[in-house]
Parts: sequence; structure tokens; C-alpha cells
Amino acid sequence: MTKIVYEVVEHDGGWAYHVEGVFSETFPSHDAARKAADRAAREQTIPGDPSVISWEDKGGHWHDEAEPGNDRPETDVEG
Repeated sequence: MTKIVYEVVEHDGGWAYHVEGVFSETFPSHDAARKAADRAAREQTIPGDPSVISWEDKGGHWHDEAEPGNDRPETDVEG
């Protein structure tokens, strides 16, 4: 199972959460960023409906893939 860690950090004159190289919007306080990270982490674990997704690989080739909607990651919030 995949684990995704949301890390609350100082960013752009305020606070944000950081996930796999991507920052959220900036929040005015650590508490506000932590609450947003907790919410995002919780939502990430909610199963969805089965669907077909399309994605492009680094070589520019497109792939269609069945997504069962129930293989959600484990999440955690730090900071």
C-alpha cells in the first residue's frame, strides 16, 4: 500500500502543506495549514467509484487504465 505524507511547512510568507514536491496554497497560520492538510489527507483515503483513467507517460504515449476506486493510500500529516 502506498503512503502519502503531508508536511506542514513555512512557505511564501505563511504556512502551507507539501506533498511529493508540490505546495498547497499559503495559509496565514500553522493551524490553518494543519487543518487543511488533515482534511486533504482524510479525503485522499475515501474510496471512489470504479472508472477508466487516461494518462501520458514520459515518452508521450497515452495509456488507458481501469481504476477500481478502492485502492486508496495510507496518509499521514507531519509538522
